[in-house]
Amino acid sequence: MRFAIKFAYNGMRFQGYARQPKLKTVEGEIIDLLIENNIIKDAKESKFRSASRTDKGTSAIGNVIAFNTLLNKDLVFNKLKNNKKDILFYGIKKVEQDFYPRYAKLRIYSYYLKKRDYGIKKIIDVASIFIGKHNFSNFARIELDKNPVRTIENIVLVEDEYYFIINFYAQTFLWHQIRRIISAIDKFGTGKLKKEKIENAIINPNKKIDFGLAPAEPLVLKDVVFDFEFDYEINYLKKLKKFEKNIFLFLTNAV
Repeated sequence: MRFAIKFAYNGMRFQGYARQPKLKTVEGEIIDLLIENNIIKDAKESKFRSASRTDKGTSAIGNVIAFNTLLNKDLVFNKLKNNKKDILFYGIKKVEQDFYPRYAKLRIYSYYLKKRDYGIKKIIDVASIFIGKHNFSNFARIELDKNPVRTIENIVLVEDEYYFIINFYAQTFLWHQIRRIISAIDKFGTGKLKKEKIENAIINPNKKIDFGLAPAEPLVLKDVVFDFEFDYEINYLKKLKKFEKNIFLFLTNAV
């Protein structure tokens, strides 16, 4: 059987997401946990896959993994949900054998930009530049085999007492894409960068320009959406709210 698992983690407690020798990473901790509990024998044999590999310092409220196992759903979930590895597993779903979590319908990220003197209207003004289908070569770290063209479906802004919360909606994102967009937005807000220069960087992707990279810690993967609903643990919303609050407390001390 193959299962998809929804989980949360505080990225500031790990040395990144992807498994690395002798380092505490999210993926490494999860694979160790699966092996220790005899859920899988190894990552390769079980076809272990992750929906999103977040940057070092970036947290998640709704990331997803998938793997094959001989155990039934209840046994798998019971072994995972009470772990002590700084990871909250709260949803599970039996999926088809060819299910690959990277092929999601939608990803939602939130960036908690610390409030400055400029207002939210100024952010809304410049954020609209990035909505739609664009070549983001100047706003991402482009790998050799990656197409720099992506579509951002929407950018929604809210604010609380301390942060401008900038929510990004897209099927896929490029490496460092949101953090580079945020850096440009912040520079525009503080008057260090003109809107026209940002627009030209989108319109002329072959003319290289670097607006910098915002910190990873205020970035949170809020959800990865598929065409099915997960079966959730009882009282998971209460646990998830508490987990998210702890991430926020870490964040206020990190930035």
